[in-house]
Amino acid sequence: MQYRFTLRTGVLFVAALLALPVAYAQDPAPQAPGKEAVVVKGMPPRTAATEYQAHAQAGNLTIAAEFMGHSVPTPEAIYQAEDYVCVEVAVFGPADAHAIMSIGDFSLRINGRKQAQPSQPYELTFHSLKDPEWEPPKAEQKSKTSIGSGGGGGVGEPPPTPPKMPMDLRRAMELRVKKVTMAEGDRPLPQAALIFFDYRGKVEKITSLELIYSSAAGTATLNLQP
Repeated sequence: MQYRFTLRTGVLFVAALLALPVAYAQDPAPQAPGKEAVVVKGMPPRTAATEYQAHAQAGNLTIAAEFMGHSVPTPEAIYQAEDYVCVEVAVFGPADAHAIMSIGDFSLRINGRKQAQPSQPYELTFHSLKDPEWEPPKAEQKSKTSIGSGGGGGVGEPPPTPPKMPMDLRRAMELRVKKVTMAEGDRPLPQAALIFFDYRGKVEKITSLELIYSSAAGTATLNLQP
């Protein structure tokens, strides 16, 4: 009898727990994983516009810039974007001034072309972004017994697929580039950032560069050094 009473009491106790509201039956739900912290974009501007390759006046703003070629400098490392060229730009103004920042205000005329290249969103550079310091793991050498035995590497066979950077390293690289790109909208001055333009050729073939700034604040053309 004692055994049956104990068993029945245990069953009733479990049933009572299941009937409790979810807030009591479970611990408080943790914060959803995978949410990234807000990225503060932009880079520290230099102390003056004269510290850049070129600078020009646009209304009450001073636009400064320096051509970086295919290099993409970040505080942690310098990356390469084979299909794009990079320009570091800065906007200076009077004390306590603000300006509306937009990559759409910048374009780049390369080698005197009639049509200037519009600035491109930084996300488009990711497919060609590379870390020159990253070395893929060395492929294991094929054993001598595989030669001539169908082990691959024979005449007419396609070359092996190049190894890819691990996803965590690529994600870190992309996040670093994101941090130094332009924070668009109404911003206090001075502001500095990297902007990108389509160009798949060699930098050595560039003979002239004109960075064009055009906004409600004014217009300016800066002659950059290739």
